[in-house]
This record gives sequence, structure tokens and C-alpha cells, in this order.
Amino acid sequence: MRIAALYDVHGNLPALEAVLAELEREPVDEVVFGGDLTWGPLPRETLELVRSVDNASFVRGNADRDPDDWERSCLSEDDVAFLQAQPPTVERDGVLYCHATPRSDDEVVTPATPDERLREILSSVEQRVVVAGHTHMQQDRLVGGIRFVNAGSVGLPYEGEVGAFWALLVDGEPHLRKTELDHERIVEVFRQSRWPRASEILRERVIRTVTREEATEVLEGRASAIFVAPE
Repeated sequence: MRIAALYDVHGNLPALEAVLAELEREPVDEVVFGGDLTWGPLPRETLELVRSVDNASFVRGNADRDPDDWERSCLSEDDVAFLQAQPPTVERDGVLYCHATPRSDDEVVTPATPDERLREILSSVEQRVVVAGHTHMQQDRLVGGIRFVNAGSVGLPYEGEVGAFWALLVDGEPHLRKTELDHERIVEVFRQSRWPRASEILRERVIRTVTREEATEVLEGRASAIFVAPE
């Protein structure tokens, strides 16, 4: 079974279009959208495309759970209900898909997260592979016999380079992927958007891409502030 895991699209329609075009050339049996679909410059247009995808399944992200005023102003009541109704996890082919971690849609796991903490996070997981997103950085690591994979972000990656990042799972085996993007088109979408945060995000995360090191330092700082190692 071939499954494409597309996470953290964040209203970036051209990025999603590029990945779906690649999937037309390399067909899959199912697409799992891993959450945070519409928080970004083009919520309505992005969700329309997402909902048109055949054989799609959905995991609810933290932004989908509680759409902000901008998203709600662009989406219909049915759209908001659709986002909020999605499950926190889905299982396919022995793989558990979640947004951030199996127990939370906003818990932070980065490449620098200690094995001790990740082992505790995954302690109740029965599946051999967990696919997540949320932190917008790809990773693939084995902890406590469980393979933890971050598919990356289609719409707002923290990889220090332009691209749409996602994962392809073939019979449960993860393969991290990257789709090339037209950077100028992405920039123009943000410039033309009425999204109140468009200029800020364009300046800080699109024109100048965020590196893995920069994102890890910020995100791990937040995570370590609330983590207490189990005895």
C-alpha cells in the first residue's frame, strides 16, 4: 500500500498543488492529511482542493481544532465543522498518523528532543511506526522499538530551503520526500493575500527560509520548560 502523508499545508495553495501534481505522476492508494490545513494565506481555496482529493483521510491539527478569526471569515460553517470533526489519529497499514504526538495535537518533538522524552511520549503506542508533523521539520528516528517520523511541512517548512516536504509510506516503510516549488509564485500568493499575518510570515518564514537549527532552538526551549522527566 502506498500512502502519501501531507502535513501542515497552512493555506499554501501553490505548494499543495505542486505535491498533488507529483502524486498524479506517482500515484498512491491514499493521501493522509495530517492537520493544520487552512491557517495561512488561502484558507478557502486550499480546503476546496483538499476536499476534492480522492481516497483522502484526515487527522485534526491544533489549528483545525480551533480555527482563528481569519480562517472563520474565509470558511463556511460546514468547512469549520469539517475541520473540527476529524479524528486526532488514524491507523493505516500498521502505521499510526497523528498531528504532533499520539497523545496531543500540540506537543513538541524536534530532532533535538531527547530519546528519554520521546520514549515517554510513545510509551502507550502499539504500532511500529508513528508519523507526525506540527514542528515543520522532517525527521526519522527509532526510539524504544518505535520508528518516529516527521513528514515535514508542505506549506511552511523549517528546513532552510524552498520546497514542500512530505512523506511516502510504501507498505508501512517511510520515505521522506521533497517537491520543488516556484518560490516567486509562493511569495506572490502571500503578498496578495488579505491574511492579517501575511506580511509578517512572508518576511520571516517565506522570503527568508527558517533553518532547522533556528526552529529547533525556539521549539525545544518551549518544550523543555514544561517537561519533567519521569522517575
